[in-house]
Amino acid sequence: MIDTDFDAHERSRWAGRADAYARSFGRLCAYPAEALLDAAGVRTGRRMIDVGTGPGTVAAAALSRGAEVVAVDAEPGMLDAARRAAPGAEVRAAVLPRLPVPSGDFDAAVANFVLNHVGDPAAGVAELRRVVRPGGRVAVTVWPFPQPPLQRLWGAALAAAGVATPPDLPRVAPERDFPRTEAGLTGLLAAAGLAEARCVTLTWAHRTDPEDWWAGPAAGISTIGHVLERQPPAARERVRREYDRLAAPYRQADGSLALPTAALLASGRVD
Repeated sequence: MIDTDFDAHERSRWAGRADAYARSFGRLCAYPAEALLDAAGVRTGRRMIDVGTGPGTVAAAALSRGAEVVAVDAEPGMLDAARRAAPGAEVRAAVLPRLPVPSGDFDAAVANFVLNHVGDPAAGVAELRRVVRPGGRVAVTVWPFPQPPLQRLWGAALAAAGVATPPDLPRVAPERDFPRTEAGLTGLLAAAGLAEARCVTLTWAHRTDPEDWWAGPAAGISTIGHVLERQPPAARERVRREYDRLAAPYRQADGSLALPTAALLASGRVD
């Protein structure tokens, strides 16, 4: 298992962006936390590893259930945030697909929107399976494709502003990728040897302040952020105007946005 160009790119994109992530995309990614822990069977007395913990949202939720938690991430700023959010967790630097822990050391492994950022998703799931004891569970979330309205908003704003996505953006190699559907994610877990693999689609409306939601891309987060960074000021201003226009139908009476979105949640048992 070796790092890909995509892995190196992803790590570089997150460096120093923990605060901006927590303000914007972090709040979105927090929504499935409880369902993810349910799927992994996390409860009092269980030992869990939270891989790609980010600001520690899932780790903190697991601690509140009485679990013993190890939380890992590749980005030092995220680890600092996780220590603040989940002071009872053991927080370490680590990254898929190589976790510096013994095989079968945990009752559960979770990865909340982490496989999206891994150059070899199959190797990532295999590593999650390796660190879980027989009878334990693995649970993961990813964003679906076709994209729901929230995720489509960014591409629509770029297109309306006349900004093309650069063709040289790093992507997962086709031979390592998988369909971002219920069947595709279920198949990925089953191929890693997880028993009773299953996947459900979670849907919700993400409530956010329009400025907070823009703050993530403005700080260079996600593909949209990378694209914006490469634009001259005039183009960035056009994208912002189109974002405001396209987001207007989702504005609520209090000025917040309610953006429809969805996530895939899959889990399986280690035999």
